[in-house]
Formats: sequence, structure tokens, C-alpha cells
Amino acid sequence: MCEQQTILLTGATGFLGSHLLEALLENSHKVVVLKRSTSNTWRIKKLLPNIVSYDVDTQSLELAFEEQRIDSVIHTACDYGRKGESIHQVVESNLLFGLRILDACIKFNTDTFFNTDTFFNTDTLLQKHLNAYTLSKKQFVEWLKQQSSKVRVVNLKIEHMYGSRDDTNKFVPWVLSQLRDNAAEIKLTLGEQYRDFIHIDDVISAYLTTLEKASHLPAFSEFDVGTGKLISVRKFLEQLKEIYEKEIIPVETKLAFGAIPYREREMMTVAVNNEALLNLGWNPKTSLQAGLKNIIKEYV
Repeated sequence: MCEQQTILLTGATGFLGSHLLEALLENSHKVVVLKRSTSNTWRIKKLLPNIVSYDVDTQSLELAFEEQRIDSVIHTACDYGRKGESIHQVVESNLLFGLRILDACIKFNTDTFFNTDTFFNTDTLLQKHLNAYTLSKKQFVEWLKQQSSKVRVVNLKIEHMYGSRDDTNKFVPWVLSQLRDNAAEIKLTLGEQYRDFIHIDDVISAYLTTLEKASHLPAFSEFDVGTGKLISVRKFLEQLKEIYEKEIIPVETKLAFGAIPYREREMMTVAVNNEALLNLGWNPKTSLQAGLKNIIKEYV
């Protein structure tokens, strides 16, 4: 366990952020949260009395840094652009908002900036330009590299995480909701894409590990956060349905593989190298079967 810090956390009301908030408090850190006054806080309602929060839509972002001595920032807030947001809205959330926080870190001498990156964010032109989300995330990482001489940067590239309290429009929760409703069929691609599915608990432990080791890391460091084990989407879904039927109830739902085409420039596989993270002492502990059993409980 690392020594107690004052940590500024963005995205605390979201899936990843809420789990991080819980873990940081359990590890005796003081947590300062940036959110909006309109944010839905259902995930963290019971934790609100234990944190300090600032509403960035009604208060100056710098106020949090002026009133608190921020040791580290963990930045998880993002906009996937899945709800019809315009390009400028995605860029505002994923690039400009992050740069405003980065400016404050530099101005107020924050030690470390932990950034939440995506496995889609590769160095290839194809994947960088996959959509507005990946392009804006890639651009932000380039700015982080440029400014890392002024504030230490730890960039965490998260593989396909899943777990409890996720957004219902995400892939795994959506499939589970279809199974719960005993839908006639779920229209899917052929499912030949290979992904590294990692449980939220293992993602959180990666943040805690890098937080503990941050003072020994270089000005800019990057970690792939994945199990290192790839599985096809088809096999993953077949296993998900099998466990659902075993743990909950048999369903008539057909997994209609091949019913829809792959999206343009579909990423068919990922390259995961978690060696650097393993060398810090981190190890994924949740098996796919155990992780799926855990999340399925929400859909009883």
C-alpha cells in the first residue's frame, strides 16, 4: 500500500471511476472529485460524504487545486460519442478538458497525471483515425508526452474491461440484457475479432499498483492493462450465454453470428504486452469464468 495521497479523480460517476473511487477510499486516500452539477451519482451515492467534490460547470476547475494540495490526478472522464454527440463535443471532453486539467497540474505542481487510454489507441494511422473518440484520445496522449517534463505521466491503455455497474449501452451489459429479456435473437457479426477481456477488479488493481510505484517511474510511462489472453468475440459470447443459462435460467435466445457486417475498419485483433505492468508486481486474478459469473448476478 502506498502512502496516503490527495488524489483528484475525474469520471468518478462512471463505471471505471466509481470502482476507482471506492478502491482509493478503501486505501485511505483523500479523494477530490470533479463532476458536473447534473451528474447522475447513483453509483457513488453512498460515498459522497467521504469525498470533496467540485462541479466544473458552475465552479472554476482551478478551485480544486487552489483549495486542495493535489498529489496525483487520475483522469478517467471521456466521451465515446455513442449518443450522437458532435465532433466538437467529443473533442471538448477527450482533449480540451484533459488539457485544462493538465495545465492546472503544471501550475500547481501536481506530481503525477494518470491517464486512462484505450486499446484502440495504437500508433497506426488506421486505428488512430477509427473515429472521433480514438483520434481525440490519441491527440491527448501526444500532448501528455510533450508536457511530461513538467508533470510525470502514467498512461494506462485499458483492454476490453467488464464488470458490475457498467453502462447498459456497452457491449457485455447489452448482450446480458438481451438474454435476461429472452430476446428471440441477438444480431451479431461473425465474431472473429479477438479481444482481451479484463475484469474491472484487475483494472483497478493496475491503477493501485502504478500509483504505488509512480515515484520510481520515468517522466512518461505507458502500460497495457490486459490479461494477455485473447479470445474471439464469438467464443466469449458463447461462454457468456452458457454461464448465464447455468447460473440463472435457460433461454431461447439465438446468438445470430453473421447477421450484421463488421463495421468499417474493424479491428480484428489486438496486441497486448502487459510485461511492464507484470514487472511492477501486478497480476490479473479474476478468471473469465469467475468474472462472468460475477456480472451475471446483476441480471437476475
